[in-house]
Amino acid sequence: MSSESPSSVFSETSSIQISETDVEPELNFPLRKDVPKSKVLELDINTKDYRVPRDPRLLRLTGSHPFNCEAPLTTLFEDGFITSSDLHFVRNHGPVPHVEDEEIMNWTFSVEGLVDEPFEMKLSDMIQEFPQYTNPITLCCAGNRRKEQNQVKKGKGFNWGAAGVSTSLWTGAFLWDVISKAKPSKKARYVWMEGCDDPAKGAYGTCVPLPMVKDPERNIMLCYKQNGIYLEPDHGKPLRIVIPGVIGGRSVKWLKKLVVSDKPSDNWYHFFDNRVLPTMVTPEMAASDESWWKDERYAIYDLNLQSITVYPENDETLIVDSSNEDELYNVKGFAYNGGGKRVGRVEISLDGGKTWKLCEIDYPEDSYRDAGYIELYGGTINVCDRMSCLCWCFWNLQIPKRELKCAKDLVVRAMDISMTVQPRNMYWNVTSMLNNWWYRIAIQPGSQNDEIRFEHPTLANKPGGWMDRVKKEGGDILNPNYGERVANGEQEEERKPYVDEELQMILNPDKVNIIITKEQLAQHSNEQDPWFIVKGHVFDGTPFLQEHPGGAQSITMVAGEDATEDFMAIHSDNSKRMLQKFHLGKLEDQSSTTTSVPIVEIIEKTPTLLNPKKWKKIKLVNKEIISHDSRIFHFELEHPEQTTGLPVGKHFFIRSKDSTGSLVMRAYTPKSNHKIMGKLEVLVKVYFAKEGIPGGKMTNILENMDIGSFIEIKGPTGEFEYLSNGEYLLDNKPGKVDSFLMIAGGSGITPCYQVIKEIVDNEQDNTKMKLFYGNRKPEDILCLQDLDDFVATKNSNLSVVHCLSDYRGIPNEWEGLTGRMNKLLWNQYIEEQNKIGDFLVLVCGPPGMVEGVKTIVKETGFDPSRVVYF
Repeated sequence: MSSESPSSVFSETSSIQISETDVEPELNFPLRKDVPKSKVLELDINTKDYRVPRDPRLLRLTGSHPFNCEAPLTTLFEDGFITSSDLHFVRNHGPVPHVEDEEIMNWTFSVEGLVDEPFEMKLSDMIQEFPQYTNPITLCCAGNRRKEQNQVKKGKGFNWGAAGVSTSLWTGAFLWDVISKAKPSKKARYVWMEGCDDPAKGAYGTCVPLPMVKDPERNIMLCYKQNGIYLEPDHGKPLRIVIPGVIGGRSVKWLKKLVVSDKPSDNWYHFFDNRVLPTMVTPEMAASDESWWKDERYAIYDLNLQSITVYPENDETLIVDSSNEDELYNVKGFAYNGGGKRVGRVEISLDGGKTWKLCEIDYPEDSYRDAGYIELYGGTINVCDRMSCLCWCFWNLQIPKRELKCAKDLVVRAMDISMTVQPRNMYWNVTSMLNNWWYRIAIQPGSQNDEIRFEHPTLANKPGGWMDRVKKEGGDILNPNYGERVANGEQEEERKPYVDEELQMILNPDKVNIIITKEQLAQHSNEQDPWFIVKGHVFDGTPFLQEHPGGAQSITMVAGEDATEDFMAIHSDNSKRMLQKFHLGKLEDQSSTTTSVPIVEIIEKTPTLLNPKKWKKIKLVNKEIISHDSRIFHFELEHPEQTTGLPVGKHFFIRSKDSTGSLVMRAYTPKSNHKIMGKLEVLVKVYFAKEGIPGGKMTNILENMDIGSFIEIKGPTGEFEYLSNGEYLLDNKPGKVDSFLMIAGGSGITPCYQVIKEIVDNEQDNTKMKLFYGNRKPEDILCLQDLDDFVATKNSNLSVVHCLSDYRGIPNEWEGLTGRMNKLLWNQYIEEQNKIGDFLVLVCGPPGMVEGVKTIVKETGFDPSRVVYF
């Protein structure tokens, strides 16, 4: 250990010695050196983050993309004081910016605004010019424990559990050291920070008060390492802000710009995120009046006091009888606070807060404080220079098992050194942020004699916990008994009826009492101004015809009909909320006084299967295994003479119920030709569940279907239809081309395959085609023999370029391309097509590939109306 002054070590750390093989001294405090991840999970391959490696243990809170996650609570706790970067919580607003390793040291950021000497600096220069530090710092999302508030009343944000908090060893320069180089004006009051990401509302940005940046007790840093390795993509590679004791939303990732200002940031995310509005402000009030969001009094900076119980775990059971009732059970958890204030005490109550027991607390951060100045990972540990507490602490208490058996619940609260204490009652707010009411674990009877079972409030990404149970039982979570049923003759409050939260998402409160007649609905059963029904209410699809991601036909095909099952099966919560602005009113009561009689469904023998207004059933007759994860599912149509009726280039929907009874619906283009009678072939890549990550819902339903079972189908739908001899329809408008440039990836080959086959099979059709087909490995290439046969066909006018993206799986004899579609290839192919004549670009593949093409189209100035995305 070293106790020398920092001035004598800066000469070493200011040099650009950034080797990843630093020798770790023997130290008396918690230490971790991470190993960079390299494996991209299958769940991410088909998203915009297809190059970002992640740990499969993380619980995804917003689906596969954007990536927002936390570790399982127990896993996080057992990982220790220093959280591995693999398990550190992640909050992303959009796709993760891609930065190659060789670009890290050349990364630039600027310091500008109210400064005398603005500058732009490379990361390598920041490391060389300023003292570097390595310090343990806890970061926490402001939404931690949000799911508990959403159980009471749904707010704006998605559901965080209790593990949106992590601690790492961060390496970099102090922010004030860098800012002061630019000589800020005396009028300066804030530092704005902006990243290079590109979410829906533009680059993420926010600010912190300048006095906070200047305060050495705050320890605000510009960091390029986490736990001894360069930042990983999800954590801000190559440079980020780290602000201890403040909500995580202020620690901007992928940093590109620092602006010194006399007023708070004007970034959209600074105004409309990371605020706690007064509890009486409803979601409707907040949505209709922006002044709530622009009142800087409601901006949140410092974290509030928090304590969380980890053990006993949720659903843990314990047998307590005369043989072991005097044994001690070790209740354990963690606590943290904002603003650098120490957590002074943690207390547990087993009688609803009437009496309290004092817990033992361990402060691992103090071991760094006691160590003096230590060199680690290219920086100086200097916790000894400050009194502030910027990390979480761990608490425990040994409790006799008999006391647990006699209790209805276990609640924990913390108090800091200024006597601020966690509140008993929840402070509900629109953003559901900074939820820190007592952390309550319910103690319920087990399934056998002398058994007790523990329930945490909620579970991060699935149903469960006592709040879920109480809500379903109609209890009021906020009453003095937390909504639990009472015993011993105590008076119980009236139970509330169950509320359909999905219905509340889609309704406009101003329209719920407006009655729409069936005659009014019938007048809009058309393609021009379609109305449709969801959960007994009527919605106008007309304003969304041009913008709907699934195309206008997805709306017009349900015009005048009940679209509840289809809509709920395929749309996210955000999409459901968007339906509010199209709400017209409630459909008149459809009950009838006539006597109902059983209806026998008569299947009409139609020449074509598909009907855009009606779900049909088709039977699975064979499953052909193409590769380890690719299948051709063979279905039998309603009768042998029937064709699908699917125009070339369009697709259909299939739907079925999953294991929970929820409907799942997805769109597919078949492999089989539309002229074939009596059968349908669907080529599918199956996304299997792997390493704790759930697989694709529909692909696994198909994979597990029994031969002879049925699935439902409806269509056709889609914007593009190929006719013949270069003629096509796009949004029902005719056009003609001399050639097609097709860009496909994986199972996205099927719509291109349909167009190719239609052209090749017609000897009179001289339309030229070029196909760029991307896959990861040679074994992933679908329809390879068919494509080779098409190329070999006389007058096929088809050329195929294969491209592999997984460099590790490319054989030596590979003659195709490697990598992915890029601007160089794009420009080359566009030039070729221009020489032929008029052309369209047809694109189908995983989201990452499609978004890559959209970016190229935008950056090259290509006319987007000439690109069709299936």
